Amino acid sequence: MHIEPGVVDGAKILLSVATAVASVGLIGKMSLDTIRRDGGFAALVVRSVIATALVFCFFEVLPTKPVGVSEVHVILGSTLYLMLGAGPAGIGLALGLLVQGVFFAPADLPQYGMNLTTLIVPLFAMSLLARRIIPAKTAYKDVSYKQALALSTSYQGGIVAWVGFWALYGGGLGAENLANVGSFGLAYLTVIIVEPLVDLAVLAGAKLFDKARTGLVFQQRLYHAAA
Repeated sequence: MHIEPGVVDGAKILLSVATAVASVGLIGKMSLDTIRRDGGFAALVVRSVIATALVFCFFEVLPTKPVGVSEVHVILGSTLYLMLGAGPAGIGLALGLLVQGVFFAPADLPQYGMNLTTLIVPLFAMSLLARRIIPAKTAYKDVSYKQALALSTSYQGGIVAWVGFWALYGGGLGAENLANVGSFGLAYLTVIIVEPLVDLAVLAGAKLFDKARTGLVFQQRLYHAAA
C-alpha cells in the first residue's frame, strides 16, 4: 500500500498533510480509549511497542510485490486490532511505517501522509464495524471465520479504496491509470483471503496464554466479553 513516488506530487501533496493530521487525531482518540477503558497508559505503551515491531516486520520481512500504483503488503490490521486494540494498532502502524521509511525507504517519506491515512482511516472504520458485528457477549478469541473475514475485508478494502483515491487524485482518469488501480485491487484479494485465516490461527494460539498474566500485552476484550 506504499504509494509510489510521483503518483501525487506538487501542491497536491498538501491534501495528504490534512488527511494525515486527521489520522493522527483518530490515533489519539483510539489511544485515549485504551488508556481509559483497557489497561491504562502502561498497557498502551507495551502494546504499541509490540505493534510497532510487528508492523515493521510486515513491511520489511514478509513478502511484498509492486503492483500497479502501489505495493502489495501483508498488513495484518485486523489481527493487530483483535489482539492489541485499536489504539496500539494505530500507533504501531504509524511508527512502524515511519521507522521503515526513515531507515530503509527514505524515498517513501514524502508519501508518509498518504500512506498513514491509507492505514489509519480503515483501521478506525474497522473498529466501528467490529462493535456492530461482534456481539458484546463474545470475546475476540471466540470470533468466527465470518466475523474475521468481515473485519479483514473492511480493512483491506479501505486500503484499496484509499490507494485508488490517491492514484486517481494524482494521475487522473486515464485508461492506464485506471488499469493500474484495478490490478492493484485484484492483487489485494489474496491478502483479504489469507488474513482471516491468520486471525483465527493467532486467536487460537492466544487461548494457550494465561489471561491473568497478559493484561498489559493483550487487550481485555480478547479474553472477556464487553462490559
